[in-house]
Amino acid sequence: MQVGNAGKAGGMSPGDAGCTRIGGNAMSHIVVLGAGLGGVIMAYEMKTRLRPEDRLTVVNLGSSYSFVPSNPWLAVGWRQPADISVDLAPVLKQRGIELRPEGAERVEPALNQVRLNGGDVVGYDYLIIATGPALAFDEVPGLGPAGHTQSICQAEHAVMAKAAFDKLVKAPGPVVIGAVQGASCYGPAYEFAFILDTALRNARVRDRVPMTFVTPEPYIGHLGLDGVGDTKGLIESALRERHIKWITNARTTKAEADRLTVEEVNDDGSVKVTHELPFAFSMLLPAFRGVPAVHGIEGLTNPRGFITIDKHQRNPAFPNVFAIGVCVAIPPVGKTPLAVGVPKTGFMIESMVAATAENIAALLKGEEPKAVATWNAVCLADFGDEGIAFVAQPQIPPRNVNWSSQGKWVHAAKIGFEKYFLRKVRHGKADTFYENLVLDMLGIRKLKEIHIEATD
Repeated sequence: MQVGNAGKAGGMSPGDAGCTRIGGNAMSHIVVLGAGLGGVIMAYEMKTRLRPEDRLTVVNLGSSYSFVPSNPWLAVGWRQPADISVDLAPVLKQRGIELRPEGAERVEPALNQVRLNGGDVVGYDYLIIATGPALAFDEVPGLGPAGHTQSICQAEHAVMAKAAFDKLVKAPGPVVIGAVQGASCYGPAYEFAFILDTALRNARVRDRVPMTFVTPEPYIGHLGLDGVGDTKGLIESALRERHIKWITNARTTKAEADRLTVEEVNDDGSVKVTHELPFAFSMLLPAFRGVPAVHGIEGLTNPRGFITIDKHQRNPAFPNVFAIGVCVAIPPVGKTPLAVGVPKTGFMIESMVAATAENIAALLKGEEPKAVATWNAVCLADFGDEGIAFVAQPQIPPRNVNWSSQGKWVHAAKIGFEKYFLRKVRHGKADTFYENLVLDMLGIRKLKEIHIEATD
């Protein structure tokens, strides 16, 4: 592999477009694009499956990993950025994994290469895309940190939200929390509403802060999954107990400096009523789309920019390209009046990681991919003092297991999971005893387990 020479990147010429070397003794170069929740674990898992002569490179914008599930805590001051971040450079170096912190400008799958910011080119034999999403704040006027609402999607956004939270405590007023149409990650929106409620009660100002939750979901607790167990009843009850009003089937049309305009729609999509919601603080999760480095590449992505894959996590048009995590295209669960995306939870992503590592390892041995991710899901939604947990096996219905539960144990479990996962990242490990123990305690099989197809 040569960097900086497009014609020779990865030992291939443009004439090798769309091809990859399979089996044999030749060295193969695997590139993981992205080092977030899925990408960093993908790199660790892939490293354990490679031959001594193979190379592994991680391409990421910067060298810092931040544990995104802790962002709601960061936004109310329960965590500091340093508490939930890891410098990946020394960890990856110790594991024998090269890091390119320039970030990707564009993936060029026909040439088996990634063009980096700054002009260098990294060639690959196999590419694993784990970029996460781009945040589509621009799709709603005034939405996002550059507009008039807060975000917890990134650590830097959560830090900005903490400054706005401090102002809210000093000058209490109405709060609007939720997600906009097209969003696909509703758990953190509910989490933040409840965590904010707890933080405001702790500050003794909750009585002066009316709260409203807005969501495009057709009902509370839909979660982009058509519910899991009794999430509808559990979350509705929790909202009532905390005096949080809600609006479902909510299309957010614009955010201004002190108010949000929301259209509540009927089942046919027609406008039922328009709400003008004043706020002193608002946090709304945006819709996602594919990142610029891959968006619009014919055969690689869908119109929204998400990577299309088969059951082996493999792109049909470019068979040496795999994808895991939030960047993967998954169709919505059923028809809804407004666009409601499907979430990709952390445990589901780890199942994708395990299947991808198994399948690339098979290709390196000259075999065909046979591993299929189970796409099971566990979610721990923290409320600040208690929470709701749900298990969906598989995540997409119909399911074998469809379970949800509420209690103070969820808050403790969420803290434990944060510590476990950050330890896993800091030590460069793809798995730990703790994960297996917790999943056994929940009475479910290991969620990273994959299905190996029988040989014909």
